Amino acid sequence: MIKMVRSAKQLGSLIHNERVRRGMSQQALADLTGTGQKTISHIENGKEGTRLETIFRLLATLDLEMKLTARSKSSEKSIGDIF
Repeated sequence: MIKMVRSAKQLGSLIHNERVRRGMSQQALADLTGTGQKTISHIENGKEGTRLETIFRLLATLDLEMKLTARSKSSEKSIGDIF
């Protein structure tokens, strides 16, 4: 699975979808990650202010990894390409 993420909202949605795919509750994921259910909710809803270390622990718990690549450029710019 390769997904492009350009915003906190997109990352939160990806995390939410993977959690649901695995049949996990927010509380179960929070327990495994060592954080609170409210934090999981904030992340899944794209709220800003989450520590990067928390995101990395969450991704590791879900067996996901983050890869960075150069942003693709297209001839037509949309607001989604900026953010």
